[in-house]
Amino acid sequence: MNSLFDFDFDFNFNQNVIGTDEAGRGPAAGGVFASAVYFNNRDKNLIEELSALNDSKKLTQKKREQLYPIILKNTINSTVCIEVEEIEKNNILNCSLKAMKLACEDVIRCAKLDNFVVLVDGNRYIKNFSGRQQTIVKGDSKSASIAAASILAKVSRDNYMRELDKKFPQYNWAKNAGYLTAEHIEAIEKFGTCKYHRQSFLKKIKAKQLTLGIGE
Repeated sequence: MNSLFDFDFDFNFNQNVIGTDEAGRGPAAGGVFASAVYFNNRDKNLIEELSALNDSKKLTQKKREQLYPIILKNTINSTVCIEVEEIEKNNILNCSLKAMKLACEDVIRCAKLDNFVVLVDGNRYIKNFSGRQQTIVKGDSKSASIAAASILAKVSRDNYMRELDKKFPQYNWAKNAGYLTAEHIEAIEKFGTCKYHRQSFLKKIKAKQLTLGIGE
C-alpha cells in the first residue's frame, strides 16, 4: 500500500479518517480555501490510481490537476472558501480554521459518520469543533486524506484565482495566484489595489519594507 494510506490505516485501524488542509493563507489577494476528504471506498485500484499522491506543493500543476478528478470521484469531500471581506474582519488564521471546520462538518454530515477522527494539517486545532481531531505537522506529506485535501484545496483555489484574473488581468493572478511576486507588486504600484486584495496583509508588508528601508 501507498505509505500515505498506511499512515491513515495505522492511525485509526482503518476506521473513519477525515483529512483536512487549507490553501491560500499566504497570498495578498483572494479568499482562503480548505478541503476535507474521507476515503469511504478505498481499494487497491484506487490506491494505484493515486500512487503519485503527495503534498500538493510537491506536485506539478499538471499532476495536481490529474489527481483532482480522481479524488473528487472516489471520496466524500467538501471544499469551502472564506472570502477577503471576512479575512479582513477575523484574520487569516481564524478564517483558515473556520473553512476547515465547515468542510469537515459537511463531510461528516454527508457520510453520516459517528465514529471518526479528523487529521488536521499543521499544529493548530480547529476551533469550536466538537469531533475528535489530531494535528499532524507536515501531514500533507504523511497522510493520504490530508494530501488529497491539500490537492482539492489548491486546485480549487487556483481555478478561483484564474476566474478572478479574467476580471482583473493586470495583476496576472492566473500565474501568481495572488502571492506578492515582483510582478504583482509592480502591478499594485501601477494600478492600485482592488476589492480582492487583503489590505491588512499589504499594510504589514509595507510596514516591513519601511522598517528595512525598502521603497522609501
